Amino acid sequence: MATQVIRGTHGRQIVMDHTGDTRHQFNPADAAQVKAAEERFRELTGLGFTAATRSGDREPVVTRTFDPTAEETIFIPRLQGG
Repeated sequence: MATQVIRGTHGRQIVMDHTGDTRHQFNPADAAQVKAAEERFRELTGLGFTAATRSGDREPVVTRTFDPTAEETIFIPRLQGG
C-alpha cells in the first residue's frame, strides 16, 4: 500500500547509494521523529554524504545544517574513484 504524503505536513529524507535510494519520512510536529531525522542527518553528513534540501519545485540547495521544515533532504554519497 502506497503512503500518501500531503505536501507540507511531512519531511522526507532520501539517502542515495549504489543500490538506488532509501526514503525516510518524519512529522515535523513530532519531537521524537525530528530528533531521529536530525540524528540521521548528522550521521550521514559525518560519513561524507552531501545534503541538499528542496522545497516545492525549487532546485536542491546544498546545506550543512538540519532543517526540520524542509520538505525534502537528499543525501548524496561521496564519489569514489577506482
